[in-house]
Amino acid sequence: MVIAPLDANTMAKISCGLCDNLLTCTIRAWDVKKPLLFCPAMNTFMWEHPITSVQVKQLIHMGYTHIPPIKKTLACGTQVLVQWQRFQLLSLMSRIIYKGHLIKLTRMFLNKGFIQGGTKHT
Repeated sequence: MVIAPLDANTMAKISCGLCDNLLTCTIRAWDVKKPLLFCPAMNTFMWEHPITSVQVKQLIHMGYTHIPPIKKTLACGTQVLVQWQRFQLLSLMSRIIYKGHLIKLTRMFLNKGFIQGGTKHT
């Protein structure tokens, strides 16, 4: 399962085990042997709050895979979080995990190939 974007409120609920909507109930019932990737999406102040790092660590401890946002510096010098530059990675990972070909992906990257539409290109 890929959760993207994962807002601060839902991340807090999941990290504490709350299940009050369809997503959080599904995650609570999720087979922990199966992969779950999460991509947080929130403003910079929320992301840099100490509670957020505790919640991210808790989700990682539960066996989930964290795909962090990217920090980008604007021309004015302000740093902002950019969540969706990783969309292609999320799309690729969800297809790979869905098809159960994670080992094949590793081999293809080692051979400097890539996957697009379920086929191998070198």
